[in-house]
Amino acid sequence: MTKNILYALFALLLTTASCKKTSPKTDETVEVVSAEKKAPFFKISLAQWSLHKAIRNEKTLDPIGFAEKAKELGFEGIEYVSGLYNEKLKTMSMDALLDSLKAKSTAHGVKNVLIMVDGEGNLASTDEKERNQAIDNHKKWVDAAAFLGCHAIRVNLNGATEKDAWIESSVKGLGKLAEYGATKNINVIVENHGGFSSNADLLSEVMTKINMDNCGTLPDFGNFRISKDELYDYYKGTEILMKHAKAVSAKSYDFDTDGNETTLDYTRLLQIVKDAGYTGYIGVEYEGSRLSEEEGIEATKQLLINAAKKLN
Repeated sequence: MTKNILYALFALLLTTASCKKTSPKTDETVEVVSAEKKAPFFKISLAQWSLHKAIRNEKTLDPIGFAEKAKELGFEGIEYVSGLYNEKLKTMSMDALLDSLKAKSTAHGVKNVLIMVDGEGNLASTDEKERNQAIDNHKKWVDAAAFLGCHAIRVNLNGATEKDAWIESSVKGLGKLAEYGATKNINVIVENHGGFSSNADLLSEVMTKINMDNCGTLPDFGNFRISKDELYDYYKGTEILMKHAKAVSAKSYDFDTDGNETTLDYTRLLQIVKDAGYTGYIGVEYEGSRLSEEEGIEATKQLLINAAKKLN
């Protein structure tokens, strides 16, 4: 009887020692798995422009079905493009269109993030009458964003062709539109989208002069072409515009065999975004031609996820 008890105690000691020896490996494994599954510091949305060929050229996607398509592709948020609804608005009212879009986004559980507004006039025109008309043209999209539950509309700053005049006109036009946006609890944000708006120093100056909580920027990783002969630095530009950012656009063109963007260092760009304290949506905006739109969208989304894992 005594021997049996001793054997049992000896076996118990061996089991305990074995557990102590292997538990550090188990903890390490759990830690590695947790790091792999850790979510990015941002949320990912899909910019509708990524599907503009399917909508405009191939006509294989009804723009009203954007929310459903985005959900199918694994996105939790969507960014509309106003110009992709021009044809729809020839045959249906704005109210009917918005009702349809809201119903679709609700049905598929997708967050309406923002509306990218194009073709509604020059907010930075030196002509007051033209500038005011542009402001009025944009107001319906502010209303639309409020109805859909978006947080912002993205606008362009075109008009004046001289730097000082552009800054002055931008402050007047954008500032006045932002005042209207504030009444609807909508942010009015500017993308670096060519011309003076792609000069981060100038656009930042406009933001500082307006100095409104609901007026900011939408840094696009790739849109820093000021003119045919002038390109603003991608990384410096992103860092400057992130000081005012209320949205971010992950532009992509093509990828190497490792899945990295061939023009832009995504890890470096995302580090800049993270250092700015941004935790909102980053919109996937694929503009390449080698991959199909859906392949390019998936490659960009995966690159965002992979690059985020490498950050400090």
